[in-house]
Amino acid sequence: MSKKIIIIGAGAIGLSCALHCARKGHRVTVIERNDALRDGCSFGNAGMIVPSHFVPLAAPGMVKLGLKWMLNPQSPFYIKPRLDVDLFDWGFKFWRASNAEHVRRSAPLLRDLSFASRALFEELAVQNEFGLLTRGLLMLCRTQHALDDEAKFAAQANALGVPAEVLDVNQTAKLDPGVTMDVAGAVYFPKDAHFTPDRYVDVLQSQAEKLGVSFKWNTEVTGLETSAGKISAVETLHGELLADEIILCGGSWSPVIARELGLRIPIQAGKGYSLTLPQPRELPQLCSIFTEARMAVTPMGTSLRFGGTMEISGLNESISAVRVQGIIGSVAKYFPKFSAADFENIQPWRGLRPCSPDGLPYLGRTAKFSNLIIATGHAMMGMSLSPITGKIVSEIVSDEKPAFDLRLLSPDRYA
Repeated sequence: MSKKIIIIGAGAIGLSCALHCARKGHRVTVIERNDALRDGCSFGNAGMIVPSHFVPLAAPGMVKLGLKWMLNPQSPFYIKPRLDVDLFDWGFKFWRASNAEHVRRSAPLLRDLSFASRALFEELAVQNEFGLLTRGLLMLCRTQHALDDEAKFAAQANALGVPAEVLDVNQTAKLDPGVTMDVAGAVYFPKDAHFTPDRYVDVLQSQAEKLGVSFKWNTEVTGLETSAGKISAVETLHGELLADEIILCGGSWSPVIARELGLRIPIQAGKGYSLTLPQPRELPQLCSIFTEARMAVTPMGTSLRFGGTMEISGLNESISAVRVQGIIGSVAKYFPKFSAADFENIQPWRGLRPCSPDGLPYLGRTAKFSNLIIATGHAMMGMSLSPITGKIVSEIVSDEKPAFDLRLLSPDRYA
């Protein structure tokens, strides 16, 4: 049965939900608080598809490491101190979730979602060009200590069915000879991939529009009317909208909307930055991660993007020059041919990634409202998991049973 659907949020998750729901014959309207300019969280990220990232952000040792990084303003992770009840609550839940049992339960699900998402990316790329390259990913390690730690992780990955290969410095250089590297070695994940995010988002929107999806830009949600356990209307500055189903994909702003409904979906906005060199002095062929610096590096056509940091500072979209300098300063440590001068006049991008305290997205219906589906909280995995998220949401809308056990992702798990 065809349903009338409103999707709140036009990032990669919202657009993927729109496309998959439209493919099933539903009538879809996407509303977005911003205009159609490409400045949201989906446009400037690293564009990686990462089955290798099967460990959630909340994992053993992360609290200790985070506290250590707090002492360095250029470190990969920073929490801006502020008196905020929601921040303290999120931090306590993050601490509670950072244990081995949580990783054990979560890893198989994240693995399966990532592989399913990768297959959907490949399916979309058959007739749509968005720079998809399935060459794998290198975890680059400057020190032997880091390489030894990554080798242990590679063993866990292989045991879980995620192929990984430990490489020495010569093997690493042979695999990607397009860039000079100062590393001890790397771990190679052949099933990872990368693409160009803005082109991917354009494809999603274009394909959705061809199927009749309508878009309402500069349309902020101002309220939600409820009746008998359902959302009866979405109120905006431009009028009231009615639908059979509401899908909340508002990213870091999702808790603000959920709070209007008396729902708690703990999220902190994790600000990330990227800088893209249009004509880099060297161009690697594989995407990579600077392991110690926690930085992502992605070739996109003839350009090269460097991205990183996780800054928890609320719904604050300002750009921290200190943190941007931290990214720039890390590049030459791994790619010695590069220098700070390469980044002169390069405008930094920033985006707010929606981070749940246990490192898992919120995906599914809520118990309180039978026609509300929440799809948010993907943190750094939003682009990577967007295709499978959209497919699952379309199945839920269509009263079909998804192929995955979604209990760990319940939007009500912190209710």
